[in-house]
Amino acid sequence: MGYLSVAIAALLFLLAWPLFHTVKQARRAEFIRDYRWPPGLLDKLAKRYPQFTRKETALVSQGLRQFFMAYLRSGRQYVAMPSQVADDLWHEFILYTREYRHFCDKAFGRFFHHTPAVVLSPAHKASNAGLRRVWWHCCKEEGIHPVKPTRLPLLFALDVKYNIPNGYVYHPDCAQLRQSGVAGAQCGGDFGRSSIDGGTDGFGHSGSDASGSDDSGSGGDGGGCGGGCGGGGGD
Repeated sequence: MGYLSVAIAALLFLLAWPLFHTVKQARRAEFIRDYRWPPGLLDKLAKRYPQFTRKETALVSQGLRQFFMAYLRSGRQYVAMPSQVADDLWHEFILYTREYRHFCDKAFGRFFHHTPAVVLSPAHKASNAGLRRVWWHCCKEEGIHPVKPTRLPLLFALDVKYNIPNGYVYHPDCAQLRQSGVAGAQCGGDFGRSSIDGGTDGFGHSGSDASGSDDSGSGGDGGGCGGGCGGGGGD
C-alpha cells in the first residue's frame, strides 16, 4: 500500500507540474510588466541622453522590459541585448543593486547577469543564438512574423529611432538593400536563416525553465569581451 501511495503521489506531481510551471511563469511575466522602476532610474538615462523627453525614456524602458520578457520566455537561456540605449538603461538599473537583485529574484528566480549588446555575426554562434531568442520572442509579443517581418519590434528599432551614437541598426528585410549593393546590414529576416553562420540556434526554441541553462555566454560587443562586460559579469 505504501508503494502505491508513493506511485500515486509521483503521478499527481507529474500531472500538476506543467500547471504549476505555467502559473509561475505567468506570475513572473506579470511582475515584469507591472514592475515600477526605482525612483530616479529614468532620470539617469535622461542625463546620459539629455535630448530625451519623458515619453522617450519611457519607451526605452519598455524596450528593456521586452528584453526581460524574452529572457523569461526563452526558459532563462542565454540571450543577448540588441540595443545600445536599452543596454545603457540596464547598466543604470544594475547599479541599484538591492532593487535589481529583488527584481531578478521575483522575475526569474535567480540573478540575471549582464551580457553586452551584440549584432548578428558569422563568427559568434553563441551570440547569434542569444539574439535569435530575443528576436523570436519580441516578434511574437508584437504579432510580427519572425521569418518574414514587415517591421521591427520595439527593442530592435530603438537605436535608429533615437539616433543613438554607436547604436545598432536593423532592418526588417534586407532583400532590396542588398540588391542596391548595401553591405553589412543587420536584417530581421536573417535570424531565421542558416546562411549567416550555418545554423539557427535559439530560433523558436523556448527551452526549459528548470534546465539550469547558463545565461552568461559569450557576447562579443566588438571589444573582444564576453559575458563579463559592463555592469554584470558571467557565471
